[in-house]
Parts: sequence; structure tokens; C-alpha cells
Amino acid sequence: MAWTYILQCSDGSYYVGSTQDLDRRLAQHQMGEGAAYTRWRRPVELVWSQEFARVDEAFALEKQVQNWSRAKREALIAGEFDRLPALARKPRRVRRPPLVE
Repeated sequence: MAWTYILQCSDGSYYVGSTQDLDRRLAQHQMGEGAAYTRWRRPVELVWSQEFARVDEAFALEKQVQNWSRAKREALIAGEFDRLPALARKPRRVRRPPLVE
């Protein structure tokens, strides 16, 4: 089994990770032995997790959620799945200079 998870850090920021042993990994984060990002933002709190049958699935979701906005992560945490599509980042519009005749 594998997990994708979201931690809320003491400064209010979110950390997204994946692991095969969620309990062990949470303990590592709490002891300052986890990721460098959480090391200086303890204590951390597990606010969301999802279990997967395969490691590659958990890792793929980790990478996807890492690119999400704070609002979209908070919708996921709250279980507001219907809001996720509306919170997707819109592609940046490239402004072209006006045509000169």
C-alpha cells in the first residue's frame, strides 16, 4: 500500500508528500527527520490522506497536488470535490502587441 498525504505546518502552510508507511513518515516529520520543508515548521498535523494500491499512483497524485493552489488544496482537504474543477488554474494569456498598419 502507498499513501498521498497533506500536512498542515505550524506556520499554516501545507506540505504534500507520499509514502508506503504513513505512520512512520508522520513520526519522521514530527521529529524533524522528514523533509527539509517541515523540519522548521513543526509541529505538523495530518489534514488529508488517500491510500493507493500502487506506489506510482500515490506519487503521481503527490506531484499533481503539489502544483495546486492553496484554495484547491483546501477544497480537497474539506472534501469539496465538486469545487476542484472551478479552482483549476487557468492558462496564462499571452498578450500580443496590437498590429501596426
